[in-house]
Amino acid sequence: MYRKIMDFLEAWKENEHRKPLILQGARQVGKTYSILEFGRTHYENVAYFNFETNPKLSETFDENISPDYLIPILSHIAGRTIVKEKTLIVFDEVQLCERALTSLKYFCEEAPDYHIIVAGSLLGVAVNRAKFSFPVGKVDMKTLYPMDMEEFMLALGEDVLADRIKKSFQTDTPMPSALHDAAMLLYRQYLVVGGMPECVMQFAQTKDYILVRHTQDTILASYLNDMSKYNSLNEIKKTRLAYDSITVQLSKKNTRFQYKLIKKGGRASEFENAIEWLCLSGIVSQVFKVEQVKKPLENYRDIDSFKIYVSDLGLLAAKKDLDADDVLYMVEELNEFKGGLAENYVNVQLMINGYRTYYWESERGAEIDFIIQRDGRLIPVEVKSADNTRAKRLKVYMDTYKPDYAIKLSAKNFGFEDGKKTVPLYAAFCI
Repeated sequence: MYRKIMDFLEAWKENEHRKPLILQGARQVGKTYSILEFGRTHYENVAYFNFETNPKLSETFDENISPDYLIPILSHIAGRTIVKEKTLIVFDEVQLCERALTSLKYFCEEAPDYHIIVAGSLLGVAVNRAKFSFPVGKVDMKTLYPMDMEEFMLALGEDVLADRIKKSFQTDTPMPSALHDAAMLLYRQYLVVGGMPECVMQFAQTKDYILVRHTQDTILASYLNDMSKYNSLNEIKKTRLAYDSITVQLSKKNTRFQYKLIKKGGRASEFENAIEWLCLSGIVSQVFKVEQVKKPLENYRDIDSFKIYVSDLGLLAAKKDLDADDVLYMVEELNEFKGGLAENYVNVQLMINGYRTYYWESERGAEIDFIIQRDGRLIPVEVKSADNTRAKRLKVYMDTYKPDYAIKLSAKNFGFEDGKKTVPLYAAFCI
């Protein structure tokens, strides 16, 4: 399956200022597969080391972390000679060996001709809690997210449709209604399957939602296991409570996160560490409110007002035990959840495209789902789950801040009118 990360990895390999690369991301997003596939197609061989399956590996780094010392030993362990620029060295689950991370500093300074990529599922957590010096400035970093809507379509063989969508986005011309309907069905399928590569592969091969759901439940179980294994004892319960609450709060009309909904009398001081753990692990992301829409947006964020979205739509569907047919046909029983589901989907697509998302609220409570900086301009993004796109709150925002244009995502076909770019939900990946 095609992953866009490949283009980034190719550019990294050819960069004369290349440093060791840290590829981070939540469990099961395809880090190891992508790295090994890249190594297989772009190098003569790959020297792969996994600190989870080979715990004794860490002892090598305890002794000495200079490249001159490590390379002969790693060549022996891998059973092949590690050659500069021709061998890709891979350290997997590197969060389990702090010294291996530290060694990247010395590879950068003393042996830059060796090509190294390290991966870890909980690197954010490990780095935040570490007792060692992180190689700041000595590494390149990239986050891998679940597959986006375009990668999902390509995996299902819908290359031509994906290209047609991109052209319609660029020109604001409506898709033929038959293609629009087909793409909307793919969007709803993506809400059920999500972007975890194993789930997408299973769906592409079988179209069996029950099989996909079983895989999603397995991934969710591994997340819960991580919460127990890589968390302090008194935080485990809080982290699980917070995670359970996130999916519930997306069903509320006001999707702003409220600590009191985790448990009666819940406060920030009690649960903020749990929220931070979930964010650092890549399982969820926080979207903060901005008090003013000015550059840089980060300067105007309200640290007490935020929303939380999960990183994968399929896992969200599994966590809430949503029936596939209910989502595919968007039944009335889901009415309270449709808005939160669509918002979560759009946030995932925007994050994958590298945006840092915020939201805005007027004094009278008119709310804009997302504010992004696109091509140097601050653009409001409004999300509707259906084709009813009348949005008074967007008018309030546009009258207040007079943006160059606004983006409205809904079930409606492409168009541009009154300074508003109408984009179907399935095309969020184009933004």
